[in-house]
Amino acid sequence: MNQEVVDFIANVKEPWQSELCRELRDLVHRALPDATERLQYKKPHFLRNGKYAAVISTSKDAVSFTIFNTAELSLPEGLFDGPPERKTIKLKQGQALDAELLESLLAEAAAGL
Repeated sequence: MNQEVVDFIANVKEPWQSELCRELRDLVHRALPDATERLQYKKPHFLRNGKYAAVISTSKDAVSFTIFNTAELSLPEGLFDGPPERKTIKLKQGQALDAELLESLLAEAAAGL
């Protein structure tokens, strides 16, 4: 547990965004128990073997979750944006989080790190 990441999540202004950030962080640690975390570029970054695995970021009306090393993954149509090597899902207030899907995709993507 990195205190800077804990503080980042605690200081997210919108309660729903803070809760979603906590859920995403927990998801990362379930998928990648050996992941390390740090605050970089003012966002929580999660690394496996020193390589980026995932990032959580917030904007005015969304929480974004980026998974790295995704070029070989088979992803659901229309759910993610971004270049082949990293994909981002933007979650808005009230939108259901498919934690099982994201956890599975993250584990698969990070297996090669």
